[in-house]
Amino acid sequence: MKTGLFFGSFNPVHNGHMVIANFFTEFSDLNQVWFVVSPHNPLKPAGSLLNDFQRLQLVELAIGDYRKMKASKIEFGLPKPSYTINTLTHLQEKYPQHEFVLIMGSDNLHTFHKWKNYEQILEYYSIYIYPRPGFDGGDFKNHPKVKFIEAPLMEISSTFIRNAIKSKKDVRFMMPEKVADYIDEMNFYRK
Repeated sequence: MKTGLFFGSFNPVHNGHMVIANFFTEFSDLNQVWFVVSPHNPLKPAGSLLNDFQRLQLVELAIGDYRKMKASKIEFGLPKPSYTINTLTHLQEKYPQHEFVLIMGSDNLHTFHKWKNYEQILEYYSIYIYPRPGFDGGDFKNHPKVKFIEAPLMEISSTFIRNAIKSKKDVRFMMPEKVADYIDEMNFYRK
């Protein structure tokens, strides 16, 4: 089963994330997309980052009963800081029946050479890229393991949503309804 891995803090998950993941499940050769919720790096201040399980719950609420997506807490139990190559190796051992593919924005491809063991990632895994304005993929855009997918451009960010909530703006339509309702009910991001 060809499975896309969409890594992120998802703080909070929003409609941009969901549209991209949905596009990959319906308009590429991926059978599933797993949202890999990244744990809080203990070396960085938490700031407005919700705890790991709260963010995981928001992703689960966003996905609902859509069977082509899954929320993954795989990195919660791995050594910190979490490196993509370690997560990929762990997932491949745990789920040998899956062919894992990384999903990332073209902005991340520009700094991909700074990732731990990026050569090994490119040797064993494909990377599917969605467009980000101003980033063409840099040195890796023509690599045989890199495939550009013309997913819709989503000009929305978790930072924008958090700041809007803190400023008492109503941004409920930028997130899945259940996510917006839960954030409101729990008073997340208000302080």
